[in-house]
Order: sequence, then C-alpha cells, then structure tokens
Amino acid sequence: MSIYDYTVLDRKGNEVSLADCKDKVVMVVNTATGCGFTPQYKEIEEMYEKYHDKGFEIIDVPCNQFAGQTPGTDDEIHEFCTLKYKTQFPQMKKSDVNGENALPLFEYLKSQKGFEGFGMGPAAIAMNAMCKKADKDYKKNPDIKWNFTKFIIDRQGNVVARFEPTASMKKVDECVASLL
Repeated sequence: MSIYDYTVLDRKGNEVSLADCKDKVVMVVNTATGCGFTPQYKEIEEMYEKYHDKGFEIIDVPCNQFAGQTPGTDDEIHEFCTLKYKTQFPQMKKSDVNGENALPLFEYLKSQKGFEGFGMGPAAIAMNAMCKKADKDYKKNPDIKWNFTKFIIDRQGNVVARFEPTASMKKVDECVASLL
C-alpha cells in the first residue's frame, strides 16, 4: 500500500482520492476549532498560499477525539475556518484518527511515522504531562496524541516527516519548502 491507495471524504461526503496528489508535496493534518493550537490555521493557510502553485496540497481532517474541541458540523467548521483564518485549502469530513473508527489513511500514516516526542518548551512539557496522565505508556505507541499533528508526504508518496502540534511551524514550513 502507498499513500495513493487511500481516500477520504470531503466535508460534503464526496470521495477524495489521494492518488490526485501524485507528484505533489502533501501535508495531512488533524485539526480542531477550539484548541490551543487552533491559531496554527493562520500559518497553515500562509503555507498554502505560498506553496500551492508550486505543487503543495493540504488534507485537513477535523477531529473531535481530543477533549471534544471540534464540536460543530462540517459546515460550521468550514465557516469558522474561512471566516476567522481565511482558509482556502479544502477541509475533509470530521473523522477519527485513532481507535476502531480511525480513518485508514491515519492508520497508514502512523505506521510510517510513529510518535517521536513533543520536543522542548512549555507546550511540550504540558503535552507530556497530559498524555502521561491519560496513558503512562503513550510514548510507546504511534497514536495521534492531539490536534494539529502533521504528516508531510513527498512528491513520490513517501511519508517523510511527522510534526507534533508543539513543533515550530517554521520547521514545518522548512520541511515542505525543501521538498518542493
């Protein structure tokens, strides 16, 4: 299997094939509208505007699995993002990224790039403490730990990087730019 064998549903329920992203650099990200990391939408949109014409795509998958931080309908989520952050990239249907109802795409992504830690700094310390409280062995499984986990796929369909929500968006941008 490769990334191009997967599909997701857009917010209207239409199937979107990742095969349409062949020869493009892709960022797959699980998002939320009421999270402390939600302001990352601004930087994600800036990346989209800067790199889309060079072959960059974003697969935005809203997810309500983390503290119920995405409670709205798909249309409400889209309206929030377009009005508050002026997002232009497409949003997919709200979906699970962990557990028995997880999108197969996310199961594949996690099998390619597991959890490597939250890094350093106050946000990383807070995320480590929160995750350890929920699961003392959280570091040993590849599950998505929180909203705004990003996977970067190169033009050949290889999952080349995973960025936790605590990662610098500058580092995410640098990674994408290096692949274009």
